[in-house]
Amino acid sequence: MSHQWPDEWPNDVRTLAVDVGGSGVKASVLDHDGNMVTDRLRVPTPYPVTPAKLLETISTLVTPLPQYQRVAVGFPALVRGGKVHHVVAFSRREYGGQTDPELDRLWRGFDLGTALQDTFGLPCIVLNDADMQGSAVVSGDGFEFVMTLGTGCGTALFYNGELLPHIELGHAPFRKKQTFEERIGNVERKRIGKRKWVERVLRAIDAYDQFLFFDHIYIGGGNAKHLPLDRLPGKATVVPNTAGITGGVKVWDHYRAGQ
Repeated sequence: MSHQWPDEWPNDVRTLAVDVGGSGVKASVLDHDGNMVTDRLRVPTPYPVTPAKLLETISTLVTPLPQYQRVAVGFPALVRGGKVHHVVAFSRREYGGQTDPELDRLWRGFDLGTALQDTFGLPCIVLNDADMQGSAVVSGDGFEFVMTLGTGCGTALFYNGELLPHIELGHAPFRKKQTFEERIGNVERKRIGKRKWVERVLRAIDAYDQFLFFDHIYIGGGNAKHLPLDRLPGKATVVPNTAGITGGVKVWDHYRAGQ
């Protein structure tokens, strides 16, 4: 099914924004300025997560929400052109479990963008969840880095307000032959405790800065609340977890600017 995307949207356009996470799926409807016009709805992420089950979960979740004309979905994976190239969280049969080859096969190459457009019958943008969250909070000044601390470690990059192509920097090597995600993800936080985990996150921020040389870092996600603000660098800002939803309008602004 194909859908015509208008060149311009009316000032009263409403956007369904969906934030798909490793532990929960959240959704709300936004007005033209990115404000939520309804309370945010949330359901637990249903493991094992197949593409069909995720589409069903989203459809059921958003049923009570008021009318909207377009959709933006943040998804915890490497997504390019609407297709899923790599998703760690949903390649597991249970939260934090081992990779399941069959689930991994189902997700790799899955055209989530087209599937969502067919589900809603509306124009839809799907992108990495950190990209969507960052779209809500960056200032547009210089090189800005977004790090989301949730199930794993999500990342996004912006230069002068422009969203750059997504790179899975959470999977880069960090320490002891483990990636950033393996060292500071939620499973590890629960295993080692908050105090040690905070120290690791602070080292991770410094490590990222040593090769990104960012002008500012925005830290979001459900685990950002555990960080002591007085120990963060001066060029760091902790952002609310709701940014994963409110970035839905900015995502459409980026699309229009990049046409």
